[in-house]
Amino acid sequence: MQIETTRLPGVLVLTPKRFGDARGFFSESWNRRTLEQAGVHLPEFVQDNHSLSARAGTIRGLHFQAPPHAQGKLVRCGRGRLLDVAVDVRAGSPTYGQWVAEELSFANGRQLWIPAGFLHGFVTREDDTEIVYKCTDHYAPDCDGAVRWDSVGIDWGLTAPPVLSEKDAAAVPLAAFRSPFAWETEA
Repeated sequence: MQIETTRLPGVLVLTPKRFGDARGFFSESWNRRTLEQAGVHLPEFVQDNHSLSARAGTIRGLHFQAPPHAQGKLVRCGRGRLLDVAVDVRAGSPTYGQWVAEELSFANGRQLWIPAGFLHGFVTREDDTEIVYKCTDHYAPDCDGAVRWDSVGIDWGLTAPPVLSEKDAAAVPLAAFRSPFAWETEA
């Protein structure tokens, strides 16, 4: 497993090894022991999610789930290609409001680990793109929230207006967002 840090502490890019032959490939997309042997200790995952976006240029996000049901997510692309984004919204963090983006695709097999305290969103680059992600807490509708996709300064790489849900189109801008997350310094 290749493990890369990003400019946002805690957000990681994980690329599992693929073993291929004439039939295709095999890959362990998740192995706790392999990551722990490399010094990466992620929380327990309790839920897997899978979504399909029919059209390229679909934005989903920027989403979060507030405490006490905050979620960390391990995100990968099952089919197609997407730009996956994490935004630090931990109040008091020196990187508050900063974002990182990684292209995830079926072809590259890359995954993005997004800890709790970060917004998550993505834009599809191809029609019929599937996103698959593990979560560290169960979905809790009363803790669900969103920040407006175009209020953070993210370069989504769009060439036309995005396809959005009503929820995402009506989300509050980052400047008006009162974060339920606190930055904790490491001891």
